[in-house]
Amino acid sequence: MKQFLRWIILGGTIFFLGKALKDNWIQVTAIRIDGVGWGIMAIATVVTLLAHTWAGWVWTWVLQELNQPVPSSQFIQVYLKTNIAKYLPGNIWHYYGRILAARNANVAAGAATLSVLLEPLLMATAALIFIILFSSQFDAKNTTLTVQILQLVSLAVVLCAVHPRFLNPAIGFLYKLKAKKSDLNTQPSVVLTLKRYPLRPLLGELGFLALRGVGFILTVFALNSGNWSQIPLLLGAFSCAWLLGLVIPGAPGGLGVFEATAYELLRHQFPAALVFSAIALYRLISILSETIGAALAWLHERLAE
Repeated sequence: MKQFLRWIILGGTIFFLGKALKDNWIQVTAIRIDGVGWGIMAIATVVTLLAHTWAGWVWTWVLQELNQPVPSSQFIQVYLKTNIAKYLPGNIWHYYGRILAARNANVAAGAATLSVLLEPLLMATAALIFIILFSSQFDAKNTTLTVQILQLVSLAVVLCAVHPRFLNPAIGFLYKLKAKKSDLNTQPSVVLTLKRYPLRPLLGELGFLALRGVGFILTVFALNSGNWSQIPLLLGAFSCAWLLGLVIPGAPGGLGVFEATAYELLRHQFPAALVFSAIALYRLISILSETIGAALAWLHERLAE
């Protein structure tokens, strides 16, 4: 059923984006990028690469919260090398690669697994914070008190979910369940727990999402000169589209879901052709930055041998 739903979502987003391209084809082909625009897009690529590098560093903070200190440089390289694997079918192979690399570096299996589960949860929390701050910018007519209350409740639920008071019992339950399924007669002597609220990693994920948002905003500005007043609007729409791309079981890497959501949120605020071109270029920039990051990490590893 999950696979069937995934294909329905993928098919729906492809159809939606295809229709949008058909409706705006003439305007899209009329868009031209000058020298300044290409320079801005190059900066957007560097900023997006910096965002992924920063995310790798934040991953080491998550491991430190789990009492697993690791060398930052080595694990940032692991993060960058595995990041491109999220585009493989299944959308789990980047997590698998990080768990395997962490275990090979003598990180406890439970900590390695929990770290890759906490990371997207903290990212989702960061995205919700930006959505609550800026959602009124891109959907003012529909931002009612009820919607705002629902947003605050959703944020509170996610913030509580990573609190040790709620997370540690869930971890203990999973330990017991795993021991029971493995027919173990004794419980593990040390059960993995969080000692404090992961505030530092959460702030780090806010920085990651802000950098990703800057990359998207620069891409829009490369096609059409914007102004500072549009930044909250673009950041709010980007955060919402990125979050849905993270949580909806669509194509790997949120491919299609992000684009369809961003287009729908921004097409009433900007020319539709501009929005379509910007989100297509930003996807190319994202893949390019992830590929460059993986290549640089691989090259650095080879040179260090």
